[in-house]
Amino acid sequence: MDAGIDVEHLTKTFGRGKTPALIDLNLRVEPGETLGIVGPNGAGKTTLVNLLTGADQPDGGSVRLGANLEMATLDQHRESLDPKSTLADALTGGRGDHVMVGGKPKHVVGYMKDFLFAQEQMRTPLEVLSGGERGRLMLARALAKPSNLLVLDEPTNDLDLDTLDVLEDMLGDYDGTVILISHDRDFLDRVVTSVIAPDRDGRWIEYAGGYSDMLSQRGADLKREAATAPVAGEEKAEKIAASSAAPRRRLSFNEKHALETLPKTIAKLQAEIAKQQRLLDDPDLYRKDRKTFDSASAAIARAQEELAAAEDRWLELEVLREEIEQA
Repeated sequence: MDAGIDVEHLTKTFGRGKTPALIDLNLRVEPGETLGIVGPNGAGKTTLVNLLTGADQPDGGSVRLGANLEMATLDQHRESLDPKSTLADALTGGRGDHVMVGGKPKHVVGYMKDFLFAQEQMRTPLEVLSGGERGRLMLARALAKPSNLLVLDEPTNDLDLDTLDVLEDMLGDYDGTVILISHDRDFLDRVVTSVIAPDRDGRWIEYAGGYSDMLSQRGADLKREAATAPVAGEEKAEKIAASSAAPRRRLSFNEKHALETLPKTIAKLQAEIAKQQRLLDDPDLYRKDRKTFDSASAAIARAQEELAAAEDRWLELEVLREEIEQA
């Protein structure tokens, strides 16, 4: 089955002011490719995913989905989970002891072990699972669905290190196409084959490789554009004079300070998330100490929200720094 996506001259605006979310995007997502989508909040990442998957219609251009495309998504909010049902029932749908994986039956115990669950957890109620265990369960459910296109929106949120390793392994073994939105630079570097990022005024650019490759190529593109700008004669002289007279854009003190301190803030928030996650990884915590369970759950949610904002800000400033240095 062809899980490729062809995009030609895609345009989309939103809001009363018709703010451009996408302008004249041309893109080919090859079958089997893992495409990472990055950018600050409000850049249009979710809009882009909705257009690529056919959930939303463009204002101009076209999106052609591969034949027999079957899409699976990750239920980030876990709304489909019945807290009273068991782990085995959540995986099998309450139908026997086998899970259909890739069109083939697999015993639920074996499939549970793929996601680091023990056999004795088969009859464990979902309401007592830790946050990390719930994350692994949602991955297991998503990857068991028949699909050749997997769409993940911030899949590393609320995942402990063990579950993150499982996710990376599963994506490596997945035969279909993957489209994912993520702020996690290290995760993107490890799993994606290309990255698409917003440039300016609704334009998006695709870069081969991971997040680090995107930053490197973006700097090279800016340098090349400056060197090959088609200006001639008096117009060239006027532009050179104007650029010499105009003050060069520099990072402000606050921007420089943020670039220096945000990595420490991000690391601190990641440590806080890991600390709270260790508490939630106790499968008996909900039963033994509901107050601590609720407190840890609230703390990890706050830290994840702050982490996403910090990573967004770091991305904006890092791209700005690259542009200034290459100007």
